[in-house]
Amino acid sequence: MLTLDFHPTGRHFLQIPGPSPVPDRILRAMSLPTIDHRGPEFGALGLRVLKGIKQVFQTQHPVVIYPASGTGAWEAALANTMSPGDHVLMYETGHFASLWKKMATRLGLEAEFLAYRGGDDRMPEAASWRRGVQADLIEERLRADRQHSIKAVCVVHNETSTGATSDILAVRRAIDAAKHPALLMVDSISGLACADYRHDEWGVDVTISGSQKGLMLPPGISFNAVSPKALEASRSAKLPKAFWAWDEIVEMNQGGYWPYTPNTNLLYGLAEACDMLLAAEHGGLAGAFARHGRWGEGVRAAVRAWGLDIQCADPAVYSPVLTGVMMPDGVDADAVRKIVYERFDCSLGTGLGKVKGRMFRIGHLGDCNDLTLMAALAGCEMGLKLAGVKLAGSGVQAAMEFFASQPAPKAA
Repeated sequence: MLTLDFHPTGRHFLQIPGPSPVPDRILRAMSLPTIDHRGPEFGALGLRVLKGIKQVFQTQHPVVIYPASGTGAWEAALANTMSPGDHVLMYETGHFASLWKKMATRLGLEAEFLAYRGGDDRMPEAASWRRGVQADLIEERLRADRQHSIKAVCVVHNETSTGATSDILAVRRAIDAAKHPALLMVDSISGLACADYRHDEWGVDVTISGSQKGLMLPPGISFNAVSPKALEASRSAKLPKAFWAWDEIVEMNQGGYWPYTPNTNLLYGLAEACDMLLAAEHGGLAGAFARHGRWGEGVRAAVRAWGLDIQCADPAVYSPVLTGVMMPDGVDADAVRKIVYERFDCSLGTGLGKVKGRMFRIGHLGDCNDLTLMAALAGCEMGLKLAGVKLAGSGVQAAMEFFASQPAPKAA
């Protein structure tokens, strides 16, 4: 008989940077009976969800919800605002920025990639994958675009493949300083609800996100938060769109409904997730951001004690969502991951694209706490030793000292 039970005792430690563990409270909400998606009960649920998710994005404008992965929301953002042959300016921060560029090209757009200017002794061929966006490069390129042929600037807020965040407000200011009309599109699939993000205040036109990271849900929901400028652009955009089209969805959302069959039970979970994230007794969104920042610092304390390099080379943009751990030359990071998984029932994120086999990723997001991370770090330390990696010291001890000396943030 075929079995998929790989974890016979205890709870598996899912420490990849998404999908993240789903809290029991959300699982219980998702177990409610499926209801009529055209009935009054569903309309009330829809309005509740749409109100809550706007608060998470920190926007007063529409948030379009799709029964799709974040990849679908990437396509929706481009399809609703662009026309065939349009020029989009994108910035290479890692694997997911590269995939978004690939999608833009396949949709018939002219996708231009900017990358970090500067060397990197450890990774000269992938220096851009160790840092966030250089907003000055975007400003420089837009100033040179005197004909305003560039229709959108697309950047990743938190690059899940590397553990580097980008300063989105700096990108907005760069566009404004260049006096350029390009739309600003931001992928915050792994950043939303983990790192500070302000759709309206930062002047973002389309924010893309997904359910399986900081929102603590299974994969299957994705989002476009949309500014009035983006909505206006959608009225003349010529890329083909039907399922992804904003207009019908925004119109039906006024009553709490969708023009297609929505994923009802995931929306139950999303309503619960919004309640958890916005709860005043836990500090609201500010409390969530503080918790993630603290977890990131604790994990990085361990990596430093091991004497290993952190994938993100700029401490100013360390991610509160995940930490990339680089292996010494000659050590296969995937072999270390395999040991940690098979011996200690702990899943770590693999290196992707240009950093495949050179690093692994520790997720510290969503339904997490100090002891969760201590267990994961203990598994990493034992796995590294079993793999023959020479460590400078105990990361477990360093993390314990950090968490013991840095109390969890109190509710506001």
